[in-house]
Parts: sequence; structure tokens; C-alpha cells
Amino acid sequence: MLKKGSKLNSILTGSCPKCQNESMYLDKNPLHLSKILKMHENCSHCGFKYQIEPSFFYGAMYVSYGLNVAIGTAAFIISYVIFNSDIKVAFISIIVSLIVLFPFVLRWSRNIYINMFVSYDPKSGLK
Repeated sequence: MLKKGSKLNSILTGSCPKCQNESMYLDKNPLHLSKILKMHENCSHCGFKYQIEPSFFYGAMYVSYGLNVAIGTAAFIISYVIFNSDIKVAFISIIVSLIVLFPFVLRWSRNIYINMFVSYDPKSGLK
């Protein structure tokens, strides 16, 4: 499932979408909020430039929106439909889940967005 070369591997690990040998982020832990979006300029293995064009990752906001809608919908269904909670509790569960998953959604949206445009190249990591 998470074999090197799959888009899912690059998305979940935050590795370079081209060679998947290095993390794109300076700090791999998304819970260090002050460094959450700090990225390397280029991949040290294949030289791929992560900022493909100026303001490239602004497009990740659309991906983030979709992820947040999916998380909010899932939280509502789990709390309201499955656990039969009150409507107020269901909406509180949505807010709590979005706040707790915020750093992960930021990283996942960037990872998904860059993987939409860049494909794995097994020869790129070779020097």
C-alpha cells in the first residue's frame, strides 16, 4: 500500500513527489506549529524545486477545503447518526475534530496538491 513510487506514499509521508527519498518539510512533525509549513527549497536527492512557481501552494487551499468538508461530514455522521447524540454535540464534535486535525490537514493538502502535478520518477533519485 505504501510502496515507494505510489502517490499515497508521498502524500502520507510528505516525501518528495519526484524521487520519494526525502521529506519536503524541514521538520517532519506537523505538531510543531511554528514550523508546520517550512519546506526545503529543493530535494537534496533529485534537485526537484518544490515551489514550482510563485505562490504555487495557494492552490492547496482548495484541497484543504475539500478535506475539511470531508472531515466535518464524517464527524457529524459518526456523532449524530452512529452515536445518536444531540445536534449541539454533533456540531461541537465537528469543531473539535477540525481543530485537532488542523496541522495534519495543512500538510496533507500541500502533499496532495503537489502530487497532482508531479509524478514519481524512479530515475530521478540516481546521480
